[in-house]
Amino acid sequence: MVREKVTVSTRTLQWKCVESRVDNKRLCYGRFILSPLIKGQADTIGIAMRRALLGEIEGTSITRAKSEKIPHEYSTIVGIQESVHEILMNLKEIVLRSNLYGTCGAFICARGPGYVTAQDIISPPSVEIVDNTQHIARLTEPIDLCIGLQIERNRGYRYSIKRPNNFQDGSYPIDAVFMPVRNANHSIHSYGNGNERQEILFLEIWTNGSLTPKEALHEASRNLIDLFIPFLHAEEETLHLEYNRHKGTLPPLTFHDRLAKLRKNKKEIELKYIFIDQLELPPRIYNCLKRCNLHTLLDLLNKSQKDLMKIEDFRIEDVKQLLGILEKHFTID
Repeated sequence: MVREKVTVSTRTLQWKCVESRVDNKRLCYGRFILSPLIKGQADTIGIAMRRALLGEIEGTSITRAKSEKIPHEYSTIVGIQESVHEILMNLKEIVLRSNLYGTCGAFICARGPGYVTAQDIISPPSVEIVDNTQHIARLTEPIDLCIGLQIERNRGYRYSIKRPNNFQDGSYPIDAVFMPVRNANHSIHSYGNGNERQEILFLEIWTNGSLTPKEALHEASRNLIDLFIPFLHAEEETLHLEYNRHKGTLPPLTFHDRLAKLRKNKKEIELKYIFIDQLELPPRIYNCLKRCNLHTLLDLLNKSQKDLMKIEDFRIEDVKQLLGILEKHFTID
């Protein structure tokens, strides 16, 4: 556990981690301060950050299990101590960490007698199991247990809708908890007198181990900033873009032209080894590109602006912002 003495700055706004500890593999705690704030600001920031921490951060979860030998969800299997329903509930609790975009498959294949735990899950390299000791089932006889899994990255909580046709092929949806932050609290300490009264914001964050509290705070902050970006545009420009979304005129330079200039200016750079993760893109733009399998700078620059505009939720201002980021990183004119 790490503790630091709280010191308050009277000049520029600063944040600091004052306590950090790992209780176990699936429970991490962090305590942060932000100061100095004028009266009212701490509550404004604290409420927004708590909601972003609990609802705006993506997590990874098992969303479906499939086994042809299972007749229905509430059945029992000879040689397995747990019922099928209990096994599904245990799979729901498995904590995963990933950089997935969409879904992927995994599977469990174990032979009894013995215990089946999270370490028996065979998953792609992009998925990491946080705690290999998490219990799934106990096999009391020498039988095989084979289960196919669907893993997904998303946000929030999703209640599985169970329909009769879901079970005909032995496939069972699982309620998914995509929230890496288990709890978040904020508190306020006031100091000073009269008109010079100031505040310190304290943020407490508990995570499930797939993210550290510091990583969660960073991601929640980026997501909040991304939500407020549209308000930074001039009102007339915003209204014009929304009204003429599909009629707007694209900037004259295409990404193909940018690629040619970038190759000319940066001859030694292997574009296929520069990943878009390095460009510090806003999360929404980053996720749009990843969903279309644009992973490197070469993938990106090989697309025209019209190609990008065909991406769902991708807007003209996103194209402009993307060009601006490229100019910032690579100085292309």
